[in-house]
Amino acid sequence: MHSVDRKWGLLLVTLLILFISGPLLAGSWPEKPNIVLILADDLGWSDVSFMGSQYYETPHLDQLAREGMKFTNAYTNAPNCAPTRACLMTGLYTPRHGIFTVGTSERGESRNRKLIPIPNKTELDPRFTTLPEVLKAAGYHTASIGKWHLGKGKEGGPQAHGFDLNIGGDNEGRTRSHFAPYHNPNLEEGPDGEYLTDRLTDEAIHYIEAHQSSPFFLYLPHYAVHTPIQAKEEKIEKYRNKSPHGGQNNPTYAAMIESLDEGVGRIMETLDRLDLRRKTLVIFFSDNGGHGGITSNAPLRGMKGMLYEGGIRVPLVLSLPGTIAQDSVSDTPVIGIDFFPTLLEIAGVAKPADLNLDGLSFASLLLGEGQPSDRSLFWHFPGYLQMFEGGEGVWRTTPVGVIRKGGWKLMEFFEDGNLELYNLEDDLGEQHNLIDDHHELAQELLSEMRSWRKKTGAKLPNETNPDYVKN
Repeated sequence: MHSVDRKWGLLLVTLLILFISGPLLAGSWPEKPNIVLILADDLGWSDVSFMGSQYYETPHLDQLAREGMKFTNAYTNAPNCAPTRACLMTGLYTPRHGIFTVGTSERGESRNRKLIPIPNKTELDPRFTTLPEVLKAAGYHTASIGKWHLGKGKEGGPQAHGFDLNIGGDNEGRTRSHFAPYHNPNLEEGPDGEYLTDRLTDEAIHYIEAHQSSPFFLYLPHYAVHTPIQAKEEKIEKYRNKSPHGGQNNPTYAAMIESLDEGVGRIMETLDRLDLRRKTLVIFFSDNGGHGGITSNAPLRGMKGMLYEGGIRVPLVLSLPGTIAQDSVSDTPVIGIDFFPTLLEIAGVAKPADLNLDGLSFASLLLGEGQPSDRSLFWHFPGYLQMFEGGEGVWRTTPVGVIRKGGWKLMEFFEDGNLELYNLEDDLGEQHNLIDDHHELAQELLSEMRSWRKKTGAKLPNETNPDYVKN
């Protein structure tokens, strides 16, 4: 009897330990989880069905959102491609690295530019420490498969910034064609007619299979859904027969999104097949808002190239089953520079002592353990972006600075000092400029933004352009 009692006692103790330790261990990060960061190009906040689209179909992304946490207030650090990528890689605001737009800041006709813009850098300086460099030093294998847009060759390509492998990345901001031949010097040509999104997904799957036994960081920045707008004919036909909704009515663009979504589904199937799903953090993000004239970002105002919400607010999902609660939603504002500290914390990698980052980790938010510190978000765009053909007006944006604090957003346009103030909680579409009703608040936000500019060394365009002709 004593022997039986002892066995039951041991069993009860074991069950008690499991009961106590279970909740403590649930929601903790696995040791050195794999990281897959999928970055769409020009995919708008409203371009996925889990954010409300009733025209585009994204069942695999919807499933990813159900298996993790989606963010309704996720932002990029700029309204276009290259600066967003530079901020993701460095964890720094644009004034720190000097990449704040694509190509030259002197966009559009000179006679329409009132100010001489601040010169833009087009390659990421190697002196900046990048996320893949820190992860690589901690034992991660690192790969960039897709669009890089921050430099080329040994001096500026992905392998110059901490990636062990580069497939398809150089300093080009778009592909010549989404169908082979691609004419990409860093991507072996596929058979004629091969679709680029499928090919990059294939390469990513091969990479995961080859590195399944060790921690890896896979950065998968697709060229889709950036122009040229090209898709598979059978998918296009499907959307030709579908009723438009909410201003979204481009069958070819919808077909591009569907192929992108299928690629995400294939990545998830691979992780499941290799029993890596609970060891792998999967992130889906976009580099800026949707392209005006091709898609609608409603209910947000504006488009790619604007500092209104339609240009900088994007879809974001993070998923790690068993750790991040399923079907969870966060309204906390997060921004691209936050990825660097967040992923270091999740990976259990200490930030180098001499590395200063502008972003804040939101890892605790993913675990449901509270919110990150309250802080303001900033944007600095001291250049010009011309309007897309067929759009209204001359500019998508003139030089502008932006601060978001809580639900308030202030925009300062540098040409004339004009201020716009919006309450995003009550006015998501930024239709009501409240500057006359909240002058004191606006001045407080303006003062904070100017202090931030001084802190980050942000340069202001204050020289009048002699070519300017007032309309």
